[in-house]
Amino acid sequence: MRTIGSLFIAILVMMFIAGCGSKQTTDNDMTQELNLTQEWDKVFPLSEKVNHKKVTFETQYGLTLAADLYTPKDAEGKLAAIAVSGPFGATKEQSSGLYAMKMAERGFVALAFDPSYTGESSGEPRRTASPDINTEDFMAAVDFLSKQDNVDAEKIGIIGICGWGGIALNAAAADTRIKATVASTMYDMTRVSGNDYNDAFDVEEARHKNRENLSKQRLADPNAMAGGVLDTVPPQAPNFVHDYYDYYKTERGYHKRSGNSNDGWRVVGTQAYSNSRFLYYINEIRSAVLVMHGADAHSRYFGEAAYKYMVEGKAEGYNFIGKPNPNPENKQLLIIPDASHCDLYDGGYEEKAGKGQPKNMIPWDKLADFFKENLK
Repeated sequence: MRTIGSLFIAILVMMFIAGCGSKQTTDNDMTQELNLTQEWDKVFPLSEKVNHKKVTFETQYGLTLAADLYTPKDAEGKLAAIAVSGPFGATKEQSSGLYAMKMAERGFVALAFDPSYTGESSGEPRRTASPDINTEDFMAAVDFLSKQDNVDAEKIGIIGICGWGGIALNAAAADTRIKATVASTMYDMTRVSGNDYNDAFDVEEARHKNRENLSKQRLADPNAMAGGVLDTVPPQAPNFVHDYYDYYKTERGYHKRSGNSNDGWRVVGTQAYSNSRFLYYINEIRSAVLVMHGADAHSRYFGEAAYKYMVEGKAEGYNFIGKPNPNPENKQLLIIPDASHCDLYDGGYEEKAGKGQPKNMIPWDKLADFFKENLK
């Protein structure tokens, strides 16, 4: 008669034998076939100074992300690299691709990617977001860059634009492989989702009402869409609404796969953001950070508060108090005079719809110098 112990060992042996003849799971098994657009369909022209190719990579959530990899022509050896994403609801054919290409012109390997559930990346239902999943998107991009033959894995930075500026700070707080971070014209998506603009609804009653509405929406129509930029903007609308329209709805920045240019997000697609505060530990980021914002941007308060909390451990709009940063000397706040929120998407133009002379509001060389200094 077998003992319980010998029976257990026999079962393990049988499982091992069965496993030897079965298919083993590998990273490649996670890869999903994406229908990538091969022709150039960005809202900006391809620079003659860089090479470009479409790539994909996987996240730990089993999602496959689509990306554009930009490399400087004639570059040799292992280079510093930068992963770029944002704005929240945009695609790599818009602002993030431009940032990546401009950094590649200045000697970096640069990756602009579509987040999970967005653009050409996988994930259903479309236009869904999560603080955890989106932070993982950045860290998976670092995984991808670290494995490239022409990248020095010890010299990787990230750039987050608009809502992805806050996500970039969260990723930098979590992943010590990220040696330098730029948050450009940033939103804290958790703060605005929970408190609305300028913390107008920063009271329990307002948040409870919002939670009730979202909870009901899940049963009424969980796939209902909202949040796309208006098709027409009344003259009396706030300046930032005109600012968004002029980028997302005109030939300056419109793209068919961009949620912001079209029907926006699922109403319940960002529900998790409204009950999170994901910048809690940014005061412990030891690596270099540059927060860049326009002086005239409606979102400026997000960047200034995040910078202040990151350095001092306390700031207006943050209900929590932490210790001052152990490395404040490598944190910078850069305010661009006369720049609006969307001027830092593409540099801005003197006339509407991308007409007239470029305003060149984005200090590309300064960004490159920041990364060169901190990725050496």
